[in-house]
Parts: sequence; structure tokens; C-alpha cells
Amino acid sequence: MQNPVYHIPALLNECIEGLNIRPDGIYVDVTFGGGGHSREILKRLNSRGHLYGFDQDADAERNILQDNRFTFVRSNFRFLKNFMHYHGVEDIDGLLADLGVSFHHFDDSERGFSFRFGGKLDMRMNNRAGLSAADILNNYEEEKLADLFYLYGELKTARKIAVAIVKKRCEKKISDIDDFLEIIRPFINRKQEKKELAQLFQALRIEVNHEMDSLRKMLMQASELLKPGGRIAILTYHSLEDRLVKNFFKTGNFEGKVDKDFFGKVNTPFRLVNNKVIAPSEKEVEQNPRSRSAKLRIAEKI
Repeated sequence: MQNPVYHIPALLNECIEGLNIRPDGIYVDVTFGGGGHSREILKRLNSRGHLYGFDQDADAERNILQDNRFTFVRSNFRFLKNFMHYHGVEDIDGLLADLGVSFHHFDDSERGFSFRFGGKLDMRMNNRAGLSAADILNNYEEEKLADLFYLYGELKTARKIAVAIVKKRCEKKISDIDDFLEIIRPFINRKQEKKELAQLFQALRIEVNHEMDSLRKMLMQASELLKPGGRIAILTYHSLEDRLVKNFFKTGNFEGKVDKDFFGKVNTPFRLVNNKVIAPSEKEVEQNPRSRSAKLRIAEKI
């Protein structure tokens, strides 16, 4: 049975319309979560169509759709191509990714995604494997900590925060959120406390889950799997991932380097469906505050 508070899908209609779904097509929702987007895709498929839903979070398995046209894949989307080949799929008609963290994760104090609660410093989407946030804080070198807070959190005080963490962990292991907040609060601007804490926790979450590397790998594999005319729709929530998706769609690479052929045409595997990024309406933000920072980009395989 689906958990009704797991996830409210952002820009649902815009995502589904953007995919331009063929009733007999093969589609992939690489961020299955609560299954909101997947349910809408299935409504538009006939008996020959099929949907694959990826999710590495054990909690998402409670929401698996009991439908012969649906296959759940317990994996990170960085392994997209491997699992498609495993299921005998050589190409697909469309792919959807909602890169946001759901309310379900933020509201679960045991997962450690939010500074609003005490609890463990975990932050793993797949809490059955990999390093936790506490592991990173207690073991990364000072320079590496500073880099991740600066690059992924865009914090000017990244170096000072890293120094303070290394100093504190020599006295006592950093084990929970309260320990972490005690260390970093002197370096947080009180006028922007919520924003800067969110940036700091975001930086840790990105590192714990290898989010940027996974996104790059998934986009490259999606480009290979998509049929000509197939659509890819990506929902982003912060500037780092949005820039990466924007560059890849426009130029075919993550740096945004424009390569043109002899006739001056940009060498990219995609055609932009929406030249301007799609943002949620005021009405949607009222109904679903999580969608406030959502940006939707859609491209079509050439």
C-alpha cells in the first residue's frame, strides 16, 4: 500500500505532457519514490507499453505498483543501462527523473536529512550500503571537507567549518545532528540561518549519495538508450544539478562547451522541447511547497 505522505509529485502534468507518451512505448522513471509520476505514465500506456521504475531506497519498495506493465528495479539510476539490458530492453521512448528529496525523507528523523530534528547523521538514500554523513565528517581530510562544503554547498565559510570539524572530532566523535550543529553554528549567519544550514546539509547529502556523479552517468546512458524522437524530462532543485542538465541538453557535454559542425550546427544529441525552463505556478507552490525550487527541462533525442 502506498504511503500517502511519501511524496507529492512536482510539476506532474508538465512532466507527463513533456514526455509526449506513446501508448505502446517503453518508459523509465528513474526516481520512483512514492510512484506519483509513474502512476500517471501508466495511465497513458496500453497493454503493449511498459514502465520501469528505479529506486535504491528500501522505503520506496512499499509503493511498488501491482501492474503487469510495471517493473520495479532496486538500484541507483547510475546503473540504468545495465538493468535495461538485463531486462532485454535495447532502447526506450522516454525517461523521467525527479531529483528532489521527498518530504518523507526530510520528515524521518532517523534518516538525518534535516537539521530540524536530532538523530543520526546518516543521509544515505540507500541506507543498506556506503558511507554515512557521520563517516564523512569523522574521516575526510580537512581540505576535502572544505571543498565539498564550498562546491556543493556554495558556502563562503567552508574552510572555517572544515577546520572546526577536524578540531572537534579529535576530542569526540561526531555522531549525531546535534553534535554537528553545535560545531557549525558559530560560522552560520543568523540572518540566513535556515538557508545556510540547508546548503550545508545539501552538500553533505550530495557527497554521501554521489549525486552529481550518478546524474552524469545516468544522463549519458539515457542519451544512448533513447530512440530518435524519444523524450527526457528532468526535474532539478538546486543550481548545481540544473546547470549540469542544462549544459548536457544544449551541448551534449557537462561543461557547456559548444562544438559545431562544418555548417555551424551545434553537435548535440538533443533538441530542446522547452527553451525556457518550466517552473511551478503559484497555485502549485501553495499546494506543494516542496516544488518551490523545482525546474523542469525537457529534451528530445535527435
